[in-house]
Amino acid sequence: MELKKIMESYKPLIAIPVIITIIAVAILAINGLDRGIDLEGGTTADLKLQKSIDESQLESLISEGIGSSEVDVKSINSTNANVEIGGEVNVITFKSTLNGTADILSFRTIGPVLSAAALTQVYWAIAIAFLFMSITVFIIFRNFVPSMAVILAALSDILIAAGGMSLFGIPLSIASVGALLLLIGYSVDTDILLTTRLLKRREGTITERALESMKTGLTMSAAAIGAMAALYIVTVFFIPSASTLAEIAAVLIIGLIADILATWLMNLGILRWYLERGRR
Repeated sequence: MELKKIMESYKPLIAIPVIITIIAVAILAINGLDRGIDLEGGTTADLKLQKSIDESQLESLISEGIGSSEVDVKSINSTNANVEIGGEVNVITFKSTLNGTADILSFRTIGPVLSAAALTQVYWAIAIAFLFMSITVFIIFRNFVPSMAVILAALSDILIAAGGMSLFGIPLSIASVGALLLLIGYSVDTDILLTTRLLKRREGTITERALESMKTGLTMSAAAIGAMAALYIVTVFFIPSASTLAEIAAVLIIGLIADILATWLMNLGILRWYLERGRR
């Protein structure tokens, strides 16, 4: 009953995801987004440690050997380490710098031209995915207000996820962009579930149809968040060398939480307003 009462006074709830989205955009404007090696350019190496060494010692060893202060040990444990270096580094020089402390398992250098091309492709991928998603939504519903509600919810998800990436220092990379594209699909999925049940079905009141769709949608979201949380915990604590998986999981967790707010507060509120206005 309490949930029904809350849903009946839905208009103030629309402001919550809107305010959070504005805050996310402000964070993005102030902090910007860090870019990963594949989009910024630089060198990344996976190492098998031969001696016991901590993070600061390994960073100092590599920095002194290659003459660069842009060395970041992304993850390290007793046997393995992952290192990122700003700029191009010769593999022979890098190997001699390690001086028997570690062996190179993998080594990759990305130049500025290739990274700039990759960044351009990332922007195009996001823009084209969003464009085709919007066209598909308009074709399905053929109604401006419900279609715009779905598109605004998806846009809010992406902006909040990007703001979370900026806030928590998650770099923009090919992997995290993949997570953002997944969010577009997931957001549209939950929004179409809600919109279809409210617009197409006639049994029950608007509130009853909304509650029914909410139960299904929140179950889906909870399962997805739980799976991503498990992936994040396992990666951080047991497979620290697979930091890319942790970044993907973190982006999806932020975006999925944002999707709950955008779908069940903003989109639902807009649809209720639209349906009640139509009745009048």
